[in-house]
Amino acid sequence: MSLLKFIFSKAFVKQLFFAVVVLAILAFLILSWLKISTNHNEQIEVPDLAKLTFDEAQLSLEELDLRLEILDSANYNPEYPKFSVIDQVPVAGSKVKENRKIYITLNPSGYRKVEIPPLVGRTRRQAEPTLRALGFEIGEITYEPYIAPDEVLEMRNEGRKIEAGEELPITSVIDLVLGDGKERYQNSSSEESEEPEEETTENDAE
Repeated sequence: MSLLKFIFSKAFVKQLFFAVVVLAILAFLILSWLKISTNHNEQIEVPDLAKLTFDEAQLSLEELDLRLEILDSANYNPEYPKFSVIDQVPVAGSKVKENRKIYITLNPSGYRKVEIPPLVGRTRRQAEPTLRALGFEIGEITYEPYIAPDEVLEMRNEGRKIEAGEELPITSVIDLVLGDGKERYQNSSSEESEEPEEETTENDAE
């Protein structure tokens, strides 16, 4: 009975009331702190950084309390200025919280370079697909006297002879100098023209 009397006493009710008030105040303070620390319901729209330089992009994000992180450079895109932003994550228009990292990819200074394969002595049918697969373009095809038709005699770029092992940017135009196969027929014609002369000489001697 003494316990029931204590529970329903004014002193217990008063202590219980104070305890509830204190818990309510603590809960309110904790929730307020969480809202402030996590920027609850406060979102920032990610700006469009396309074609901006690194410095311009960094300044634009710093003004919005966002951070910048550079990813590895991608393949060169001629439609974008050199060293400008060509891609970003999250994309422009996304909603993020303060201090969020924005990842960007910068445009390289030019196309990456590829090593020229050893194609001298190969046929045109072998050389052209190999060069195209590496990202090169086939330019002018010229022929020079040589016994093997369509055999690669030289490779040139912008008028300059290039050798296997050199490096050129992809999309470079490579001209091919091929054998025309006519030297074989010229040699055969010369041999045939020499034989009757020998016969004539023998007949004259008789």
